[in-house]
Amino acid sequence: MLKVVIFDIGGVVMQSPFVAIGEYERGLSLPVNYINCSITGRGSQGAWAKFERGEIELFQFYRDFGKELSDSVNGNIWYKEYCNRRGLECPPLPSELTVDGRELFGAMMRAASRYDQHMRHALLKLRIAGQHKLVALTNNFARVDIPVEEATFLGWDDGPTPNHLRGLFDDFCDSSSLGMRKPEARFYLLACERSGIEPSEAVFLDDIGLNLKSAKALGMETIRK
Repeated sequence: MLKVVIFDIGGVVMQSPFVAIGEYERGLSLPVNYINCSITGRGSQGAWAKFERGEIELFQFYRDFGKELSDSVNGNIWYKEYCNRRGLECPPLPSELTVDGRELFGAMMRAASRYDQHMRHALLKLRIAGQHKLVALTNNFARVDIPVEEATFLGWDDGPTPNHLRGLFDDFCDSSSLGMRKPEARFYLLACERSGIEPSEAVFLDDIGLNLKSAKALGMETIRK
């Protein structure tokens, strides 16, 4: 029996930050998904993953994020692998690259600060119906403590997870507060434990295939947005 609906935030409830990545790529004449391949290529020890787990502070993240994404040697390797997996012809790739970690992250966060109004409406209807517990499971940055002017730059005047967003849910599982992130199985299991359910009693919504794959392996129903 379905008891809990678990939502990703960025790309599901809120607008996707990947829109800003695409714009940044176009500004540097990079092929589509080049930056995302570099982020995922770094895996769990990259700056992005460390920041989502709350292991590094914001300004160190900016430096590390920019340095990693400016590494065109590894970036090109990961992008060629991406093209091979999808049977795509690999376009020309950069011999040198400079990515400003702060500028890119700021653009991503400002893009992700806007609701997907259709999903917000659906959430409100579910709350009114009261038949299911609503849980957020998000790779997020709630532990960040930053100057006011930097928060404004990021679109975080009300914080990275404002009260009007948290208030939509019965529980809010934040990666940076809990020290774990999707697609780690323990993150999903903790969310279920906090709600007193088995994974098979939940449905999980996300926009990233790898995150959905992990949830499905645990027995959750999954929906890709």
